[in-house]
Amino acid sequence: MTVYNRIAAQDLGRIAALSDGIFAFAMTVLVLEIHIPESADIHSEAQLWAGLAALAPRIVTWLLSLMTLGIFWVGQQTHLNHVAHADRDLTWLNYLFLTFVTALPFSTRLLAEFIGYETAFIVYWFNILLCGLSILACVIYAERAGLIKADAPAHFSQAYRRRVIVAQALYALGAALGLISIPLGIGFIVLVQLNYAIAPRLPVLFKL
Repeated sequence: MTVYNRIAAQDLGRIAALSDGIFAFAMTVLVLEIHIPESADIHSEAQLWAGLAALAPRIVTWLLSLMTLGIFWVGQQTHLNHVAHADRDLTWLNYLFLTFVTALPFSTRLLAEFIGYETAFIVYWFNILLCGLSILACVIYAERAGLIKADAPAHFSQAYRRRVIVAQALYALGAALGLISIPLGIGFIVLVQLNYAIAPRLPVLFKL
């Protein structure tokens, strides 16, 4: 007799399709949170510039989260490209990862609204941590379940785990710096993200 759990959710394409849709939606929601100044309050060029300047926290957090989403999207894509097929447990682990991705617009809006508050900054970092831990769980499970492709690069899973762990350690350092100075913490996280976004082209300190 065929056991359902052994044959369920083996199509990687469905995971990738759901992932692309959720990432695209999250990225769109982020920019929708940036509202232009109310026309009734603008009566001069100076007032318009002041209104745009007031949007700075939202623009900074928008760019920050766009890079966050881009890094995790590329990371999940890289992992799925080296998996032979999914199974029920791997599918649910990816679903868990995407669940935390859907929360990023919320934590981004919280940080934008209360950018001077440590609580908002820590909630944002914790969201990133949950995304990192869940994608790491996907990689570890896929390796232990024998789902990695036979022709995958040697030590692929080990290299992937190292990259995630180092990235999360750097994010944690950024969170610690944020307890001293929120602008310092945000600036450090932006530098970490820029490194992971352009590291293949530039010889930087944390290239992995």
